[in-house]
Amino acid sequence: MPTYLGLDGFRFGWVAAWIDERGDHGFDYSPGLTRLLALPHVRAMIDMPIGLNPGGYRACDLRARELIGPAVFLGARRDLWSFRDMAAANRFYWTHEGKGRGVSAQLWNIRDKMREVDEAMTPTRQVSIGEAHPELIFWNLAGRVRLARKTSAQGREQRIALLAQRGFTRLQKWLTQRHGTGIGREDLIDACACAVAARDSTQRVGGEEFDPRGLRMEINF
Repeated sequence: MPTYLGLDGFRFGWVAAWIDERGDHGFDYSPGLTRLLALPHVRAMIDMPIGLNPGGYRACDLRARELIGPAVFLGARRDLWSFRDMAAANRFYWTHEGKGRGVSAQLWNIRDKMREVDEAMTPTRQVSIGEAHPELIFWNLAGRVRLARKTSAQGREQRIALLAQRGFTRLQKWLTQRHGTGIGREDLIDACACAVAARDSTQRVGGEEFDPRGLRMEINF
């Protein structure tokens, strides 16, 4: 039975949600990506940039930000992880690209996970493993309207309801089972959204640009 996988990073590693065409679904987590990407799947979506240029903003991020706003972090670049701190990174980008073209704390904090994904990806693997953005997925599932903030009670309930309509009926229970794992509520919800996109997505922003490693820069939803 074809299985679809969604992955999201959290403080201590990665969480994966899966769903198959019969509606069976589950979740797993691991400190690293390798074991989770080895789970059987025909298609996977991960909430992390795939395809990185050494400078500038990715066109897919700019387009996604037009649709859903600042939930999309700008400035994902290759070798961001090589700077000793965020201040050094921003001095470099401000000098070479101009003031205001640095990186946010949110993007800086996921630099090691960006590197982990980059090291795992090849153009061949990208045939079955794509980049997605949960907020873009939810925007699409909700009829292309923005939901309440995902950290609010209303926002969580909106997202959980949308996912239940698409097969993740055990998510409410999972949210009580995650205690002690380090997985945040939003991390698990976002992994489920990525699994839905892995199964159902036929749309994307970007896709015309390739990075120096031949990875296509696009965001699926």
